[in-house]
Amino acid sequence: MFDFSGTLLRIEPTEQWLRAVLQDNGQYSLSDAEITACADRLEIMGAQPGGPTPREVPHHLTGLWRDRDLTDDHHRACYTALAREARLPHPSLADALYERALQPIAWQLYPDTRPVLQELHRRAVPTAVVSNIGWDLRTVFAFHDLTRYVDAFVLSYELGVTKPDPRIFRAACDKLTLPPGSVLMVGDDRHADTGATALGCPVHLVDPLPVSARPDSLTPIVELFEEG
Repeated sequence: MFDFSGTLLRIEPTEQWLRAVLQDNGQYSLSDAEITACADRLEIMGAQPGGPTPREVPHHLTGLWRDRDLTDDHHRACYTALAREARLPHPSLADALYERALQPIAWQLYPDTRPVLQELHRRAVPTAVVSNIGWDLRTVFAFHDLTRYVDAFVLSYELGVTKPDPRIFRAACDKLTLPPGSVLMVGDDRHADTGATALGCPVHLVDPLPVSARPDSLTPIVELFEEG
């Protein structure tokens, strides 16, 4: 089992995300200094899906933040609200930024993601992607030509359950038709992803670093299978 964001792929840097939206729309005019300042505020608010978490969730958004990965509506409402809290120069940017985060081109592969998935596939090791998310990430895997290496997708907003609840990991194990004790969970969240241990799944954690700073954290997984 693999987590998605921060494990197999990572969203583009915040300023790049903002600049892409500004360039695509063409109706917004901001100086470089204004763009950098706005990107900093967006990062502080945790307004980018898959990006840094908020330094502090505004009190009136705590419920949305808690439930953001349970439905697609909650997810959109949460992240667009956080974006608006970042004092955007144009209110409509909140929806445009959210839409950008759902585009496959906004997601970058870690350098060893493809080689590791390919090698597991070659060894006939079934894999599942288990993600707390509020939108269909299958489009990202199709864009990067990774779908062939994934046997099942278990997404919180489709199941109505989020990690660390053991039920989401159980659903993945059931889809793989394997007992939990023989399924390794690979993720970057020391709270959410270690929920798999409640079922007896071993867990391998990686750091959700920028793509350029994490070349081979997934590679040891293949070595684990070599060691049995």
